[in-house]
Parts: sequence; structure tokens; C-alpha cells
Amino acid sequence: MEEVRLGTIGSGVIVHSVLDNVRNADGISLEAVYSRTEEKAKALAETYGAEKIYTDINAMLSDERVNTIYIATPNLLHYEQAKLALMAGKNVICEKPIVTRSIHAEELRDIARSKGLFLFEAAPTMFLPNFKLLREKLSLIGRIRLVMSNYSQYSSRYDAVLRGERPNIFNPEFAGGCLMDINFYNVLLNTALFGKPESAKYYPNIYPGLADTSGVFVMKYDSFVSTNAGAKDTWGINHFTIEGEKGFIHVDEPNGLKSVRVVTKTSDETFNFQPINDRWHYEVEEIARIMLADDHEASRKLLDKVLANISIIETARIEAGIIFPGDE
Repeated sequence: MEEVRLGTIGSGVIVHSVLDNVRNADGISLEAVYSRTEEKAKALAETYGAEKIYTDINAMLSDERVNTIYIATPNLLHYEQAKLALMAGKNVICEKPIVTRSIHAEELRDIARSKGLFLFEAAPTMFLPNFKLLREKLSLIGRIRLVMSNYSQYSSRYDAVLRGERPNIFNPEFAGGCLMDINFYNVLLNTALFGKPESAKYYPNIYPGLADTSGVFVMKYDSFVSTNAGAKDTWGINHFTIEGEKGFIHVDEPNGLKSVRVVTKTSDETFNFQPINDRWHYEVEEIARIMLADDHEASRKLLDKVLANISIIETARIEAGIIFPGDE
């Protein structure tokens, strides 16, 4: 591929985080913007220099200049929009969770492969240099016995919940909730490092009439157990800690992986291979690199981990009583 030319669907805060990095990256550019309202589409296009705006999604999907669709809409819309884009012959980069059901993830994977297209989940974790470093350092701490993580980030939209409102981020009708947002990163980091667990169970705090606002996700592996707390109704010290028989690894923040401390009986070292403190910089850079190199094998390996993560979360979520439209 000579250039990644994006068409965007969605205009929220995270879109700006991604596009801020797109305009500074080589080989990738913003070609077009779609929104249901012309005003929003025009504002985003003017900010980032897109030449075209669309209020008809099919019109943008028919644009031959656009070869990749970036999706950043409410979770429950991802499957339909990603499928439309793939069927139109476009590569897809979709915000996490790419979908909420395994059957949909497998369908999108099969469409992408049959058409020779790229399909990415836009969760920065596996694109970060410190993730590769973390994976390489695991052997230094011996057999793993415990994994413990916390990602708590008080949401201003939880204040809206307390006022009796139903913001999308906590609304099961839009596949909202803490597990699909904050705790997702904890679970993904486990899956990316260790694969699928033997079993998984979610213990949520569910706000009446809404989805979970916080909870603990427990994953049982062959030789260790992993407990992962996530919250949008509290705040705390965010970390990802792996304890082994010969030492431990402590990661500062399970989302951005800001630093990796490796402690053994004979050493205590802290590493950071991310001089730019912007996780979307590395996400955009690596996705563009893979696409420009036509490296479908790399994208398939990433997608396999994404599908495993979706399966783990879907099963535990439904067993915990968090039901989304289409789960029945």
C-alpha cells in the first residue's frame, strides 16, 4: 500500500487524539469525514485538513480515494459499520471494543481475510514499545504466581448517572459499562501476554437500570491467578503487577504502560522505551507501518489476540448479568 487514506466515522474526544497523531505521521492522512450532521463533519474536517465531508455513510464508502475507515462510535454500532466498510472493500481501524460478540468478530475477520483487507482494533496496548519490552522481560521473574492490576478513572459522566441521566458510556443499550471501557485494558493486557485463561469471572458493581460502573475481573491460568479491578466511579493508583517466583514486574498504568520496573533478587531496573508520552502516537505509527508494508501476517496475529479477548469478556459479562442488545 502506498498511502493510508482515512475516512472517519465519529467525532468524539478520542478521534482528536488519533487525528492529532495522523497529521504528524508519514504515509497516513485524513481524506474524508462522515457525520450525521454537516456541522460536526465540517468542524472536524476543517480542524484536520480533510478535503471532503459526508453525511451519507454509503457515499463515503463509495469514495475511491478513501481506502481505510476509522470507526469511533458507540460500541454497539461498531459491528454494523465495520461490516459495511469491509464489504465496500475498505480496510478498517475500529476503536475498542471492536465488537461485543465473538460471532461478530469472527465474521468480520473472515470478511477481511477473504477480501485481503486489514482489520485492526484501536487499543494502543499491543502497539506500545513498552509492551514488547514487558513481554521480553517476563522470563526474568520465573514462574508467575500472581497478577494484580487496577485501572480506576472517575468519570464526569458518572456524575450524570447520579443525577438520574443515562449517558451512553454506562448504558447497556449502547454496550456501555466499565468492563467495556476501563477494565477492558486490564483484561487485554493479560490476554496479550498470557493467552486465554482456563476460566474467567466478572464481579461487577451494577448501577440500577444501567451497566457496571466498576468491578473485578478474575482470570485463572494454569499456574497463577490474575485479579483485575477497574472503576469509573472511583479513582486510585493505576498499575499492572506480575509476581513470579524470582521477582516481580510493576507497570505504571495498564493503559499507556508508562514505565516497566523489573525487580529480581539481584537487580532493580526501570525501563521506558516510549520517549513520546502519547500512546496514540505509537498506535498510529505502528498501524501505518504494518499497512504500508502490506504485512497481513502481523495484523492477523494481532487480530487473533483481539478475538480471544472478545470471547473471554463476552462470556464473563453475560454470566455476570450484563446483557446487551443481541445477546439473547
